[in-house]
Amino acid sequence: MSVAKTCIPGALIAVPILLAPLSGAAAATDLEGLWRTDDGKAVVRIAACGQRICGTIARVLDTSPDVPRTDVNNPDARLRDQPLVGLRILSGFLGGPTEWKDGRAYDPKSGNSYKSSLRLNADGSLRVTGCVLFVCQSQRWTRAG
Repeated sequence: MSVAKTCIPGALIAVPILLAPLSGAAAATDLEGLWRTDDGKAVVRIAACGQRICGTIARVLDTSPDVPRTDVNNPDARLRDQPLVGLRILSGFLGGPTEWKDGRAYDPKSGNSYKSSLRLNADGSLRVTGCVLFVCQSQRWTRAG
């Protein structure tokens, strides 16, 4: 009888551990896809990167001649020649199914990186929030495709 008592708690602990990776991957599916930034200047592809969520620039929509095509404002001079298309601007997000936290957002316009969170809104849009210390700003992204 004592053997059964010992085995049951171990089995109960193993089930959540085994299901945790599946729930994180499944939760990302509503977030995955193409998103138009709030200024309408780029489309970002959000997808799973291992057990976390990340986002890369899929298209630059602003074709004005003064818009750079490379990451010219990167604080690391060695990275300033990398193209904006394919540049990872969201990384490290965990959570779901409607909110992801503990991520970073990189702004190629300024070259700054911010602590960030993502939240799916009831209307299907995505709230992207970036914070420096206790000051936060949010953008509303919409599905692009």
